[in-house]
Amino acid sequence: MNLTGFALRNRTLIIVLTVVTVYAGMKSFNALPRLEDPEFTIKEALVITQYPGATAYEVEEEVSDELELAIQKLGKIKRLESRNLPGMSTITVEMRSTVDSAELPQIWDELRRKVGDAQSKLPPGAGPSLVNDDYSDVYGVFLALHGDEYSYRELYDFAKLLRRELVLVKDVAKIELFGVLPEVVYIEFDRERVSQIGISSDDIGKQLVAEGVVVDAGRVNVGAEYLKLQPDSLIHTSQELGDILISKGDQSQVRLRDIAEIKRGYQDPATNKLHFDGHRAIGIGVSTEKGGNVVSMGEGIKARLAELEGQTPLGMELGVIYMQSDMVTTAIDAFIINLLEAILIVIVVLLLFMGLRSGLIIGFVLVLTICGTFIFMGPAGVALERISLGALIIALGMLVDNAIVIIDGMLVRINAGMDAEEAAREVTSQTSTPLLGATVVALIAFAAIGLSPDSTGEFCRSLFTVIGISLSLSWVTAMTITPLLGIWFLKPPKPSAAKEDKDAYDTAFYRGYKGLLAVCIRFRWVTVAVVLFVFAVSLYGFQFTGKTFFPASTTPKFRVDVFWPLGTDIDETERRVAVLEQGLAELEGVTHVASAIGQGPLRFILTFTPEKSHSGFAQFLVDIEDYNTLGRDIARAEEYLREMAPDAISFGRTFDLGPSKPGKIEARLVGPDPNVLRDLEQQALAICKATYDSKGCRSRWFERVKVVRPRLAEEQADAHGITTRMVAEAMQAGFEGKPAGVYREEDEVIPVLFRAPPPERLTVDSLRQIPIWSPVAQGYIPLANVVTGLDTTWADEVVERRQRKRTLTVVTDPDQGSAPALLDRLRPQIEGIAFPPGYHVEWGGEYESTVDAQTALAAPIPIFVGIMVLIVIALFNAIRQPLVIWLTVPLALIGVTAGLLLTDQPFGFMALLGFLSLSGMLIKNAIVLV
Repeated sequence: MNLTGFALRNRTLIIVLTVVTVYAGMKSFNALPRLEDPEFTIKEALVITQYPGATAYEVEEEVSDELELAIQKLGKIKRLESRNLPGMSTITVEMRSTVDSAELPQIWDELRRKVGDAQSKLPPGAGPSLVNDDYSDVYGVFLALHGDEYSYRELYDFAKLLRRELVLVKDVAKIELFGVLPEVVYIEFDRERVSQIGISSDDIGKQLVAEGVVVDAGRVNVGAEYLKLQPDSLIHTSQELGDILISKGDQSQVRLRDIAEIKRGYQDPATNKLHFDGHRAIGIGVSTEKGGNVVSMGEGIKARLAELEGQTPLGMELGVIYMQSDMVTTAIDAFIINLLEAILIVIVVLLLFMGLRSGLIIGFVLVLTICGTFIFMGPAGVALERISLGALIIALGMLVDNAIVIIDGMLVRINAGMDAEEAAREVTSQTSTPLLGATVVALIAFAAIGLSPDSTGEFCRSLFTVIGISLSLSWVTAMTITPLLGIWFLKPPKPSAAKEDKDAYDTAFYRGYKGLLAVCIRFRWVTVAVVLFVFAVSLYGFQFTGKTFFPASTTPKFRVDVFWPLGTDIDETERRVAVLEQGLAELEGVTHVASAIGQGPLRFILTFTPEKSHSGFAQFLVDIEDYNTLGRDIARAEEYLREMAPDAISFGRTFDLGPSKPGKIEARLVGPDPNVLRDLEQQALAICKATYDSKGCRSRWFERVKVVRPRLAEEQADAHGITTRMVAEAMQAGFEGKPAGVYREEDEVIPVLFRAPPPERLTVDSLRQIPIWSPVAQGYIPLANVVTGLDTTWADEVVERRQRKRTLTVVTDPDQGSAPALLDRLRPQIEGIAFPPGYHVEWGGEYESTVDAQTALAAPIPIFVGIMVLIVIALFNAIRQPLVIWLTVPLALIGVTAGLLLTDQPFGFMALLGFLSLSGMLIKNAIVLV
């Protein structure tokens, strides 16, 4: 179909469609979903299994190994990784990048079946396993509720109210709380009293369980009615637990309060805590439903919070840790400014080189193409986010090419005396097919990235979609509205001017350019030699450009991770954090400091991976005034922490734009013997610490921790009928607390724990005096009667496996330079370690992500390049012209190298996108010129 002929025959329709496109484009821009990052699926699930009392190695061998064997039968698994702690196994299952996101729900259901079938093979006391496939949710609104004069319970009650209200806001998917201290009821026994009456804790626990069970009492027929029977519970408050009657051995009864003190408190030790600007806080994370508008959701949340101000207790405040809607609004505003600047630059350049009328026509067509792109982005499932917006800016240089060719061709013909309409028909008939082919070639240049099956390809898919839409529309507008505008607004020169100068290119600029071309052609071999020399210099200089995977985010926020030794009391960690966060808040340019203690916070940015549970870990989330000072502010924070916390590993990091890892550089030491792995670890850590530009050197197994092991006297224990399990439960009740049942209060189920009174659990020496029930004696005896001594040893608290092999990972980050440069310095040294047979090192982190992305790109690139070559050959039906065109593509490296070195910018993934754009423009222009 001849689009130009159709447009010229239906001018009114084209004008109406143009007006509608501009109007609908502006409306579509306002209606498009807004996100900070493009949606992409983290194809991972967690399998969590409790095994109370087991060591990390027992968990690994008895639980993780069995589950991994079953999970491996699932197929399509890319990574199977387990983290084994005392009493808990956490297995991460990551599917291959080729697995479609739509298949994941079915795959996770199959995973649950595999894990469920394996439960019978787990040891007694282990399980049941929990499969969590939504832990990667992003909570783009992250608030901190705080009030120093309120208890955690009071903060929690109001946080629940906010959760109930905010979940009703449009586009909200779910709400999670962080830093909540669960309430517990402690029953602290008087040892002497319990020993006298001869009641075991198991008997008391059974009575508590019986009182806490909810049982259906049935119904009764009374006349015409059928009434429900519902006996009232004897327990309405935690203190009423003391009224429970406990039967003694002599058939008499005693109330629980007579033999124990009942206290209500918080779980000790806590799992995680949160501070905001020095205040104890509870985090409230809000996630957006798929396809939702982050900006409108954020505004809805702000409006609902304003409505709830009257219900907020005096002294309670909500701080903002992260508000994605504000970040998205800022990014979109910046994009609009950048887009307008880019359009203005294009128009100014066109005005300078093509004249006023031509420049305005092409500028209008450019705006029209962008408006049309906004219209089609919605149906294509593309939101306004950093990649799709960046794609439009990348495409600007290519979007004007088609219109330039048409307007320039018409201008030459009109200046030569041809009728405007005839000029339009002639130029479009001659160039429509070459321009279409060139447009398709430019689009295919991005296909390898846009169609890549890995996470990077999914992350950048909107780039390919937006460029595809915009380039296609640029060709359509070049064949329709552009000729019409040329007919109406391009005027032939006045007769006097035509006589004086009939050649539109007979100007000083073009005469100079023509002279330069003549010299180059005359001395062609010198020209070729100079080009080859410059290309060789650029190729050599390219190695001096910095390398990175994804650049740092421009969010005015950074994080500082602090690791104290594993086993540090979380309360001690909190006390240290309270001092450090005060100092960080006083640094120049810092506006807010939030502190996550015990583990990383909720995932509030898609590319952020929270740190797993670690009682000695703290992460400071630091807001600053200007992202341009990120490097300076991170350096100051690191210097402050090195001075104030010299016994900790501390380092700052920016947030990345793309998928990130816990560490930029990861050296995985693989082998069977943990002692050998520990020896290799120390050598690798020593190398990291001694290497220039390395910081935050640490092991993912962390340090070995102290463990107190009682030596059981088997003969005495057998004589008293005491088992190892009974000893473990007695020690648990003596210190941390032994689960005894639950207490129900409104919508909460509160655990009830047995434990010793404070004076008896302050020191490890109290272990010997812990009462333990003897079934033979029907009474309590001191633990010292069945224990010959206490040994203090060192044990691994964390044992990790990858692909079913023990893997100890050493992690580090670059201080000022790039990760690839640091890896180049570290790799030969670590690989030079004398690894025993059966041991080796693998490289993860940013290097692995880069290799995975490059591998995913490399596979389809030959296919797409072949398609591009065939299209160019088909356009010319020859070999020589396509060969000339493709020989110009490598020369783009000359400008790329010079630009990166002059601006001191690294060649990362985003720079690669720019290089592809430049290559597409080169090929497109070369096709038109040749």
